[in-house]
Amino acid sequence: MIEGELKDIGAGIAIGLGAIGPGIGIGILAAKAMESLGRNPEAAGPIQTNMILAIAFAEAIAIYALVVAVIIKFV
Repeated sequence: MIEGELKDIGAGIAIGLGAIGPGIGIGILAAKAMESLGRNPEAAGPIQTNMILAIAFAEAIAIYALVVAVIIKFV
């Protein structure tokens, strides 16, 4: 009984901490992209492309944290 509860807590901590970093990173990334667009609106295409690519990489880290949390919970 205790082991299952500790697994739940561990999984919650894993996904919680694993999602904080990418969440902050995506927020900073979007803020800097908007700042760049404000300074140089002609570069909207390359800025948007690079922003989406960077968001995908940051989101992949959150997905890894989710996988770890699921492994902790069910193994």
